[in-house]
Amino acid sequence: MKFVSPKEALSLVRSNSRVFVHGAAATPSVLLDALVARAEELRGVETVHLHLEGRAPHFDRAYAQAFRPNALFCGANLRAAIAEKRADYMPVFLSEIPLLFRRGILPLDVALLHVSPPDAHGYVTLGTSVDAALAAAQTAPILIAQVNPQMPRSLGDGALHVSRFSALVEVDEPLPEHTSPTIGSLERAIGERVAELVPNGATLQVGIGALPDAVLASLAGHRELGVHTEMFTDALLPLIESGVITNEHKTRQRGKTVTSFVMGTRKVYDFIHDNAGVEVRDCSYVNDAGIIRLMPQMTSINSAIEVDLTGQVVADSLGEKVFSGVGGQIDFVRGATLSEGGKAIIALPSQTSHGVSRIVPHIAEGAGVVTTRAHVHYVVTEHGVANLFGKNLRQRAQALIAIADPAHRDALGAEAARRFG
Repeated sequence: MKFVSPKEALSLVRSNSRVFVHGAAATPSVLLDALVARAEELRGVETVHLHLEGRAPHFDRAYAQAFRPNALFCGANLRAAIAEKRADYMPVFLSEIPLLFRRGILPLDVALLHVSPPDAHGYVTLGTSVDAALAAAQTAPILIAQVNPQMPRSLGDGALHVSRFSALVEVDEPLPEHTSPTIGSLERAIGERVAELVPNGATLQVGIGALPDAVLASLAGHRELGVHTEMFTDALLPLIESGVITNEHKTRQRGKTVTSFVMGTRKVYDFIHDNAGVEVRDCSYVNDAGIIRLMPQMTSINSAIEVDLTGQVVADSLGEKVFSGVGGQIDFVRGATLSEGGKAIIALPSQTSHGVSRIVPHIAEGAGVVTTRAHVHYVVTEHGVANLFGKNLRQRAQALIAIADPAHRDALGAEAARRFG
């Protein structure tokens, strides 16, 4: 195996090409630095990616003529570029992103990857993020990777032979980390209400942040839980280490925790390294509703920006402003509701930190509905649980008003009476 310099590796990128960039903790920052170093000689390079962590210098407005980001999920570091129309956002289910590459809908010219060192047989792995990166690696004619001993060797779908790569760059730098947020009384109250809905033996899907962490912390007294989730974080580790998560009732990958990507601290990266109890797999599999529905008592736990009185869920935008992405919410909501004994839960605080209700009469102008009112079953706030399944619009409004902050219930009730009687 021969390593080349970052400059030599990135010389393979041409103007007007479409370049996939490995995401989350696997963001290949050294390769991106070398790509930006060529900004003066490149034009019209489209970068395609999910959320990028760490250094993402091509987002800077100084390089707008050279690079046009096309985000499949938007993080905080890209919101300004999208708002300034220097970057684009594509709403798409996480389960379907690999299809964009495999079906040639979004054909790739180059993939920039971040991989673990090769084993004795010459196989590297995609480490913390297999998600859509596997499909990119399988379809892009030019693969460029930074090989990092600090990238964990993950088991599952993400093994690639070094012969597949056009260029390899040797690096040794820490992965981006997300420390666990502080769980406040509000998150704890919501977490406890959600935990009451989770039966022993259930299979879980959870995300990242104080609210998902609060839910997981509230499950310490549960038994024989399983995990089939698009995202694996530090908050799952105490439940695995204490024996709460055993994965013994799962119908697929029994005994194993299954995820699509891993994001957290060095502790969770070390935990997944060469760990046969964890499989990091293609998101077209992990997020397939047909697979998810097979899990026993599948329980999906997702968040929202706002929910209107009919149950429509806004999760990717603040009005016209793109905030995050569609991600896998609807993949897991649909899969969980079709699972025998499953539950799809949308959990959110009843109001913002500024006292604005997040249970709203109408979604904000320009906002996008991620999860439709026909998909939504459980909505949870610190004030209670609303089960919308089987309820008409008038009944839904009543149930949601009951879990809104008391300061807003009269105004919401007046609007509900006007619309639904």
